[in-house]
Amino acid sequence: MSITQTDLNSITTFIFDVDGVLTDGLLYCFADGEQVRAFNIKDGFAIKHAISQGYHVAIISGKNEPGVRRRLEQLGIEDIFLGIEDKVEAMEDYLYMQGVNPATVAYMGDDMPDYEVMQRCGLRACPADAADDIQAISTFVSTKKGGRGAVRELIETIMKAQDNW
Repeated sequence: MSITQTDLNSITTFIFDVDGVLTDGLLYCFADGEQVRAFNIKDGFAIKHAISQGYHVAIISGKNEPGVRRRLEQLGIEDIFLGIEDKVEAMEDYLYMQGVNPATVAYMGDDMPDYEVMQRCGLRACPADAADDIQAISTFVSTKKGGRGAVRELIETIMKAQDNW
């Protein structure tokens, strides 16, 4: 699938998965049970910039880790939904509460838990190393891997198309 200027111009909201999108999908487990992930600073800059320009940014993830929440809050993200089993319900509730049309949402996911929710968004995006089934339904496949600038590339592409970068 290809992306059009109309697709890019309609986006007002970004929704991201965490593992495999904002991170590289690796999980470091320590003896004390702590689990650590690495986030990309350039992705973080793009998220902060999008928020400063008035875009909605939300996170919907199946995992719930305090360190992840802290990092997302540091970026200025207010709409953080962690430990979510039904991503479709979470997104629909969020969009209803914010008054956002699903057609104006860019959702970036990387694996099958994102499949259903991505089908309900205006722009379906994924990192270069996303699962094949996710790449097949995506209108935007980043040239970058998850946790390696894929989020930045999506945000920058959309904001530049809208003359907001």
